[in-house]
Amino acid sequence: MKDFKAYFIIPAEPELVYKALTTETTIELWTGESATMVAEPGTEFSMWSGSIVGINRTFVPDELIEQEWYFGADHAAPSIVKLKLHAHKSGTSLEVRHSNIPLQDYDNIVEGWQSTYMAALYDFYS
Repeated sequence: MKDFKAYFIIPAEPELVYKALTTETTIELWTGESATMVAEPGTEFSMWSGSIVGINRTFVPDELIEQEWYFGADHAAPSIVKLKLHAHKSGTSLEVRHSNIPLQDYDNIVEGWQSTYMAALYDFYS
C-alpha cells in the first residue's frame, strides 16, 4: 500500500469547491458523467459512472471531506481520501491525502488525481 499527497489550486472560493465535491448535480456537471452523492456520513457514493465508489465518512462544510474508496471486489481494506479546503489568494488550495492505495493501482490513481479529477474541477471554474 502507498500514500499520495498533493495540493491543487482551484480558481473558486472554498464554499463553491465544497459544493462541487458534495452536490450530486454539480459533480455531474464538472465530471460530465453520472454520480451518486449525499453529503452525509455513512452514505455510499459513486462518481464517473461508477469508476470511483465508496462510503462517505466525514463532512465539515467548506473545509473537509473524508471518504473510503474501494478497489476491485475486496472492500476489506479501503483507501482513505481526505480533501482539505483552504482559502487561497487565487481561490482554494485543495489538499488531497489519499492513503492505503493498492500498489498495483498507485500510478493510475496519481494520474487520475492530476489529469482527470483535479483537471476537470479546475476547468469547471476557469
